[in-house]
Amino acid sequence: MPQQTPGQARSVDAILTAVARGYRSPKAAVANVLFPIIPVGLRGGRIISFGPDDFKLVSTARAPGANTKRVQFGYASEPYALVDHRLEGVAPNEITEEAQNGPGIDASSNAVRRVQNTMALEREKLAADLARDEARYSASNKETLSGTSQWSNAGSDPFTDIMDGKEIIRSKTGERPNVLTLGPKVLTSLRTHPKVLDRLSTSTDRPPATIQQLQALFELQQIVEGEAVYHDGTQFLDVWGKDAILAFTTPASMQEMGSPSYGYTYQLEGRPMVEEGYEDRNANSWIYPVTDAYQPVLPGASAGFLFKNAVA
Repeated sequence: MPQQTPGQARSVDAILTAVARGYRSPKAAVANVLFPIIPVGLRGGRIISFGPDDFKLVSTARAPGANTKRVQFGYASEPYALVDHRLEGVAPNEITEEAQNGPGIDASSNAVRRVQNTMALEREKLAADLARDEARYSASNKETLSGTSQWSNAGSDPFTDIMDGKEIIRSKTGERPNVLTLGPKVLTSLRTHPKVLDRLSTSTDRPPATIQQLQALFELQQIVEGEAVYHDGTQFLDVWGKDAILAFTTPASMQEMGSPSYGYTYQLEGRPMVEEGYEDRNANSWIYPVTDAYQPVLPGASAGFLFKNAVA
């Protein structure tokens, strides 16, 4: 008898899988922007990276009978390997005892969403660790602020810093950054910085700037606050710390593996997936395994600018 493949041996709950795929956890707010998900068919391959050749001026003029020029965008650089992630959600029978046959769809959906939130926080942390890694950026695309240059200091000039960062990205990639992501303390400093408020209002009694005002001031499509926190065993910490990241990300309507962009999350097609629930009699509960396979990648670090320690 032929051996079953993992896909054949695994029974999938179609309804709960739809719940998992349709759910977008707020805990992965920045990962979804800087590292949008791109489905891939293989668990391993090579990252499609982008360089100056993708922006070269090409003469498309053609003489009669001459060969047509060809262009290929992106090149295969370092390898990637998807990492499998798996977690089980628990739906106690005490909570779903009104259901006639197993737990009701509400209880099982809630169990899956709780698992998704936990897995999303991990994805956000993986994305943050990658985006905040200074070693990923060239010297021109990063700056460590300190003392009076930090945006928490009234003597600093975050407007000039951000506009200079935008110009560096444009000069390196030909694209203007459209996204600024930042930790909560960084956003608070921007919203209340006197030099920022001076550009928005001349009154003396000024409320903090709104995100919409900051987007207009810095000419960005999105400013996204990384609100996620995690517990390191001792205390709660901000996932995105005290850093800020400018980036050009491909609009959602154009996102694909071969489109130039700051980052992507390669995710195996058909994931996340919820397997059919099973009963754990000892725990008097139904269990719902959720599986995923993905890897955040940074193919276009030149399309980003890292402000390290933007605030004190």
